[in-house]
Amino acid sequence: MTQISPSRITGTRVSHTRRDERGLSPGIELVVLLPALLLLVGVTVAGGRLWFTRSAVTEAAYSAARAASLERSAAPARTAGRDAATAQLRTDGVRCSERAISLDTGDFAAEVGEPGAVVAEVRCRIGFGDIAVPGLPGTMLITGSASAPIDTYRER
Repeated sequence: MTQISPSRITGTRVSHTRRDERGLSPGIELVVLLPALLLLVGVTVAGGRLWFTRSAVTEAAYSAARAASLERSAAPARTAGRDAATAQLRTDGVRCSERAISLDTGDFAAEVGEPGAVVAEVRCRIGFGDIAVPGLPGTMLITGSASAPIDTYRER
């Protein structure tokens, strides 16, 4: 006597793969969802790095302008500003592949009683090469600027 399988009687096909209640295999779900999750993590890391660096570069510009404005002449002001910006970036742990600090100390030449300010600009190029996100540039230039007043009535 020949045996008839239950699938022939009911007209359904018996599958030997593991499926969940939605009919999908867990392996297929992983293949579909894993790239999306990795992309989301990469974008989050890149955004965090960009936000943190932009904040640190702006803070370094404020530190440079403030330190320079406390000096009595232009040459020491430029040195103090560069040192303050460099120290601030080092303290914040920012790694710039390329860094530039510029200070406008021209108002130190103004007469006592005339208002003046020191303007600092800090530029830092950061890399995204270690983050695998399609369309993300390899590097990005972040710029921060700030100004601080020079004491109007102090001898310069």
